[in-house]
Amino acid sequence: MKVDGNKCTMPHTAFDILNVTRRKRLATFNITGGFWRNLMELARTEVIPYQWEALNDRVPDAEPSFFMQNFRVASGAQAGKHGGFVYQDSDGAKWIEAAAHSLTWHPDAELEAIVDGAIDDIVAAQQPDGYLNSFFINNGLDKRFKNLRDEHELYCLGHFLEAAIVYYKATGKDKLLNSMMKYADLIDATFGEDKIRGYCGHQEIELALVKLYDVTKNEKHLKLAKYFVDERGRLPLYFDGEDTAGATDHEYFQTHKPIREQTVAVGHAVRALYMYSGVLDVAHATNDAPLLDVCKNLWRNVINKQMYITGGVGATHHGEAFTYDYDLPNDTVYAETCASIALVFFAKRLFDIEPLREYADVMERALYNGIISGMAADGKSFFYVNPLEVVPASCEKDGGRKHVKVQRQKWFSTSCCPPNIARMLVSLSNYVFAQKDETLYLNLFATGLVEDKIEVETNYPHDGRIKITIKDAPPEKLAVRIPSWCESYRIDMPHTVQDGYAVFEGLSSGDVIELVFDMHVTVLQSNAHVRENIGKVAVMRGPVVYCLEEADNGADLHRVFLSKEAVFNEEFEPDFLGGAVILHSPGKFLSQTYPSGALYVKASTASYFDVNLKWIPYYLWANRTAGEMIIWVHTL
Repeated sequence: MKVDGNKCTMPHTAFDILNVTRRKRLATFNITGGFWRNLMELARTEVIPYQWEALNDRVPDAEPSFFMQNFRVASGAQAGKHGGFVYQDSDGAKWIEAAAHSLTWHPDAELEAIVDGAIDDIVAAQQPDGYLNSFFINNGLDKRFKNLRDEHELYCLGHFLEAAIVYYKATGKDKLLNSMMKYADLIDATFGEDKIRGYCGHQEIELALVKLYDVTKNEKHLKLAKYFVDERGRLPLYFDGEDTAGATDHEYFQTHKPIREQTVAVGHAVRALYMYSGVLDVAHATNDAPLLDVCKNLWRNVINKQMYITGGVGATHHGEAFTYDYDLPNDTVYAETCASIALVFFAKRLFDIEPLREYADVMERALYNGIISGMAADGKSFFYVNPLEVVPASCEKDGGRKHVKVQRQKWFSTSCCPPNIARMLVSLSNYVFAQKDETLYLNLFATGLVEDKIEVETNYPHDGRIKITIKDAPPEKLAVRIPSWCESYRIDMPHTVQDGYAVFEGLSSGDVIELVFDMHVTVLQSNAHVRENIGKVAVMRGPVVYCLEEADNGADLHRVFLSKEAVFNEEFEPDFLGGAVILHSPGKFLSQTYPSGALYVKASTASYFDVNLKWIPYYLWANRTAGEMIIWVHTL
């Protein structure tokens, strides 16, 4: 096969199929303005360039990445040794995917040239049999596939497959895709029945292989994905036979039972949710209804018993893991940014199979709260952990809370979250609309166009007005989500309400639909099983969770009390960190003092003084000065 730069010049069956698929694709949404377009532009103009500098170790005072260095060392283009962890390759793979998504809606010759150069450096290290992992090329190929539990080889390949597919779709260049398909062929020849009966310790390859199958229509890719799904948790447990350090905590790796026997989310939260997404993909592609039911049961456990109000998941830093039902501590929480992103992946796949409002509701909750909280307003620093309550002294001096930071970091030695946020933001258009049979579903609200056929205008989430104009070729049915947080709304066109959606039929070109969701402030309380939140409430306006920060309300926020009937004043402040609705409410502050500085005294009636509280969107916290923050406050 002749290659001109990164372009394939000889027809390839897989790519012929892909081109046909692209010509027949469903209508796509282009976000053109408003809240999400602002974040997409931030990702394109600031985040992606900044992260490229980080991947090349050119950000002052930041943790080194070693990504590009490792591949140049592996190819022999640069002297040196491997830096960072075994999974370092995956950070750059996610960055390439982010760049590729950006190129789909904003062509950029300079960025494309940078990605092409990175691909050249990566592919130059590929081994004759297709193997491509910088850690083992640099540290000894004799060690490859010997410790699947800990060494992330298939995980890294999974992220590179995702990146290669998106980059090919965006640019038509297949150099990275050809390289990763060759690596996938090696994996197919190595793992399976009558081969190595193993699977990766960090799930990701499963969903990536199904994406590859969607491109190639080669059954071996789907068969391999299904093998990894079905083999995990079967006796004898593969990890028990590996030469690894220490005994295996099988719940941590979700290998304690076969997937078809699992009913409760356990272990490392990101691994679990990547696995559930891959399992769903396999279930969908193979029409496996019982496997789909397993995923739906796991979904209900996560959403109803193990999810924070922010859409965060993973209650403990010990294993970055789920713990048990209703265990949702606010100050020792982990709630990794990647876990909320993986939750959106899971929700989107469930919706694509069964279009229910609950899935879109969770996508919205995670996107507006648990995901974008992981990035600073300028796009150049990040949270790994997303707490719901912070006291700086505790984070500094309490070993059980040192994983919680009060300021975002420029980069991490394990930097999975920053490029994950980048790829999520620049691919947001894929989550707004969905099509199922004859119905077009509007799940998220953003200003933009469904090609040139339907126009959406909105200032959401700052207000709840949505205007939809049918410009051409109206769908047979248009279903607009009525968010579950919305208690009252107005719609100016005849419709029916089905499963939480306003459904419009018989639309014509030129029709205009106007919806107004009443976006009032809601004071919420937790299920009584959540011990940490007894006697406490949280504040939401529309889809956005609010918090109190020390910068606005002073220290000792644990002494703040709020009436459940408090009246809130709303004000849009255009100059507040890019523009946000700020809330003001009356509150009480516990002023009880003890004589002689005693630590314990006889119980007596507490005294309070009145305070005016200023609430800001949770996703904007820690963008000014380091200080306390709290979401759940006491009630009177």
